[in-house]
Amino acid sequence: AKRKFTMVLRAAVIALALLFGAEAKVYFKEQFNDEAWHERWVESSDWKPESDMGEWEWTAGDWYGDAEDKGIKTSQDAKFYGLSALMDEPFTNEGKDLVIQYTVKHEQKLDCGGAYIKVMPKADQATFGGDTPYSVMFGPDICGATRRTHVIFNYEPKDENLLVKREIKCEADQASHLYTLHVKADGTYEVFIDDESKQTGSLEDDWDFLAAKTIKDPSMSKPEDWVDEKKIPDPSDVKPEGYDDTPAQIPDPEAEKPDDWDDEDDGEWEPPLLDNPDFTGPWKQKMIDNPDYKGEWEHPVIDNPDYKEDPNLAVRCKDCGMVGFELWQVKSGTIFDDIIITDSLEEARQFAQETFFAKKDGEASMFEEIETERKEQEEAERELKKAEREAAEAEAEGGRLRMMGSRFRATDTSRYSRSTRWSNIWSR
Repeated sequence: AKRKFTMVLRAAVIALALLFGAEAKVYFKEQFNDEAWHERWVESSDWKPESDMGEWEWTAGDWYGDAEDKGIKTSQDAKFYGLSALMDEPFTNEGKDLVIQYTVKHEQKLDCGGAYIKVMPKADQATFGGDTPYSVMFGPDICGATRRTHVIFNYEPKDENLLVKREIKCEADQASHLYTLHVKADGTYEVFIDDESKQTGSLEDDWDFLAAKTIKDPSMSKPEDWVDEKKIPDPSDVKPEGYDDTPAQIPDPEAEKPDDWDDEDDGEWEPPLLDNPDFTGPWKQKMIDNPDYKGEWEHPVIDNPDYKEDPNLAVRCKDCGMVGFELWQVKSGTIFDDIIITDSLEEARQFAQETFFAKKDGEASMFEEIETERKEQEEAERELKKAEREAAEAEAEGGRLRMMGSRFRATDTSRYSRSTRWSNIWSR
């Protein structure tokens, strides 16, 4: 009976998996693992002058989990990069979740540049660039101390690209990282990095799609007799008589007029001043609680007549049929890989297990080996330079000593010659 139950349970799991697989819709998927990727992607040849555009390199990078698993890499510094691909068919995520996921690796220690992806309706791929309208812009953007994960949505009623109001940090090391945006059909969202949740919330709260639900009542203002001072001067506290007669400084009683002081030439002598220990500063009246204090006045709010709900707020892709990268990088070396756009977070996670997580540990091990070798080489070069410097210093010191020795011998020989000469003269 137990075996039969196990078989039934397994069959149910398989059936659910098949059902799930049938229901999940993948709008776009790209792994860049074949040379034909060039045929699927089009460079933005008419966006900028050719001299301003950087070239894409097809590579697994300098460290990787699988040498045959490649991505596309920015290869030239201080260049623009434009690249796009069409989907098999356009889609609108009405009534469905939207999941955008891809991997980013900054091998160059990116100091300033974008690494975000854009999803949009079909457009002219040759001119695709910064001015091309898009529906979603998602991914890391780094420049100096600013390191954020962009989540920007175009909102047609306003004809604006709206930034998320709460900043989401991005990764800035040299490892591959998995970025996932999950827009849910219920109007909420979640951002993951390496499948770890970094931010959740509602679309309405975290973007300025809609007008505020409430506003301050324009017909109301703070009453003129409203008292909002918590403290007032104590009327019973009076400044003592003679308080202002105490000077802040007094002449130094121990100072004496110098003996060589000449009043005619130097002027009338005055002793230096010292801080007066009896001076307590300007008099301040004591403060007491204000008996008429009513508290901080709060402006009454009313429902905003301009507020209108949008039942389609979660529809962030309408007729989306193209995906692309439109970037500027000061320092090149970013690799993009394993893109998936789907209506299922589980489908995206399964894809991540087959790609990103399957390569993650191998890449980390290779990177560690390279870093260890690099550090050992740098240490060896430092030791070599140190030895060369010490040898040069020793050689210089030896030369100095030899020079001093030759001067000493020359001086001694000269003295001997003079001594011999005088001896010969006296012997005569």
